[in-house]
Amino acid sequence: MERRWSWRAARTPLWLVAIGVVVAASVSGCGAAGGAGGAAGTVVGVTERDFHVATSLARVSAGELTLRIHNSGPDEHELIVAPWRSAGLPLRADGLTVSEEAIQSSEPGSIVPQQPGGTEFLTVHLKPGRYVLFCNMEGHYMAGMHTVLTVS
Repeated sequence: MERRWSWRAARTPLWLVAIGVVVAASVSGCGAAGGAGGAAGTVVGVTERDFHVATSLARVSAGELTLRIHNSGPDEHELIVAPWRSAGLPLRADGLTVSEEAIQSSEPGSIVPQQPGGTEFLTVHLKPGRYVLFCNMEGHYMAGMHTVLTVS
């Protein structure tokens, strides 16, 4: 005799399952540093691929901004947002990567490395100025994997 699953046969009450679904849906947009989550304010598309970062907008208004970051691969890439410096970003002793420790206090946000094909959302609050968006995986910044976003 085959026994079929039913809500009545389940050991977890249906009302408890429904609460779990509601809670999971409400927190699924919460997460990473900088307020990653759903769209807020202006949305700027950011595409990363080996040794290139491109944005859908070069100039945005100050305030809350959501970056929709897509990794076109073929390697893992991270994205860090830092205020632009006329002397350039400070490098670590290896000469290949930016010193994240030196810019940490002024960094509006970042995402951890994501797999090729992945898309992440990062919400930041930017004041007027210029910001560098870059990947700091070993050698990527020095190979040109950065772009400047102007905020007015």
